[in-house]
Amino acid sequence: MAATNSSHQRSTLLVKNILVSFLIKGWSAIVVFLMVPVTLHCLGEYKNGVWLTISSIMLWIDNMDIGLGNGLRNKLAVYLAHDDTERARSLISSTFAMLTCIMVPAMLILLLIVYFGDMYGFLNVSHGMVSSLDTILIVTVVFVCSTFIFKLIGNFYMGLQLPAVSNLLICLGQTLAFIGTYFVYLSGSHSLIWIALVNTAAPFIVYLLAYPITFFYKYPRLRPSFRLVNMNEAKSVMSMGVKFFVLQISGIVLFMTANILISKLFSPELVTPYQITYRYFSLMLVVFTVICMPFWNATTDAYERGDMIWIRRANKKLNLMTLGIFVGMIVMVLVSNYVYKVWIDKETVIDIRMSIAMATYTFILIVSMRYSYFINGIGKLWLQLIFTASAAIVFIPLAYLIAHLTNDIIWFMAVMCAVNIPGLIVNRIQFDKLLNEKATGIWIK
Repeated sequence: MAATNSSHQRSTLLVKNILVSFLIKGWSAIVVFLMVPVTLHCLGEYKNGVWLTISSIMLWIDNMDIGLGNGLRNKLAVYLAHDDTERARSLISSTFAMLTCIMVPAMLILLLIVYFGDMYGFLNVSHGMVSSLDTILIVTVVFVCSTFIFKLIGNFYMGLQLPAVSNLLICLGQTLAFIGTYFVYLSGSHSLIWIALVNTAAPFIVYLLAYPITFFYKYPRLRPSFRLVNMNEAKSVMSMGVKFFVLQISGIVLFMTANILISKLFSPELVTPYQITYRYFSLMLVVFTVICMPFWNATTDAYERGDMIWIRRANKKLNLMTLGIFVGMIVMVLVSNYVYKVWIDKETVIDIRMSIAMATYTFILIVSMRYSYFINGIGKLWLQLIFTASAAIVFIPLAYLIAHLTNDIIWFMAVMCAVNIPGLIVNRIQFDKLLNEKATGIWIK
């Protein structure tokens, strides 16, 4: 009876989070869509491409937590499944302490690199087109690093099986950033430094306000404390976190260095159409994430309780979802030109081949992640680590080779698709083995 109640509560919480997340992500998608033309009108195609490239670099900083965020969410879900509140609080305290120790020196190093390095040469940016690039990067680094520690609050809510709250915090940051960007546009200044300021300060403000609300009002029993910082607990979360970190960094190399490579290998101007197609087709990625993200920690809870029946039922639902996304992708390609005309007018011309390539790439990611979320939830990460890291290692030299041979961004995007396919295949095989309790050797590590 207890197992049945637990399964019912887990499913009910899952459904609530998916429904609320759809509302939040729906608004978030509207904000992201509105942000594209406003920023493009404000900066123009060249400066907008530079800003998108800087944003990609900042994502690297955002993932310098050596996987501690994902390690926290998994460990926290395990401790709470066993009602171990004291250890959960020590885990939160230790993770916050470790993130602080990582970020303070990292921020100083990055500021020194920006101050003494040649950022114009590194990003292939013209002095005549963009002034004060170093100042823009310094402002961006300071705010992104300041946000870094507090954004762990989002992982905390993930561990509580409340991804909707994490989504809400992200959405509030995006909304505040959009409001700030719109005011910059209305002011007529159209300055890249103001765009950088409002986009990086907004999430910092949201997470800063969320901290006292979370740990002094909603969950005081889990509030971090210096006296509860425990190196053994820190090592425990780091052992899992390092694996997540390698996956995160490999994922960034595969997914987000494209902006930098396109700017370097082709031109900053081509970053804009690439990002427009990415933003358009990532709507399906948003739909996928909203549905699948709650399954991550729900899977952790079910696996810890030995509830494989619940996991198998969840798998059938995800199969239907994947089929629906495939059909949706085809429709999005067919209507893409009409959408671009309404969305960005004639600011940027986008080749239909780029839309097809981006749709293919996005669907490969979705199918792969559909299996990896389950695998992440139970912490069986070695195969993912090997194949994702391998894909990241071969991606950049292959991208350089294809760019020099073809000078065609479509072939560059084809490389992005190709390097992700082996990981998808392995994720599917491991998922089937784990689901049917037949995994042995490296398949269960």
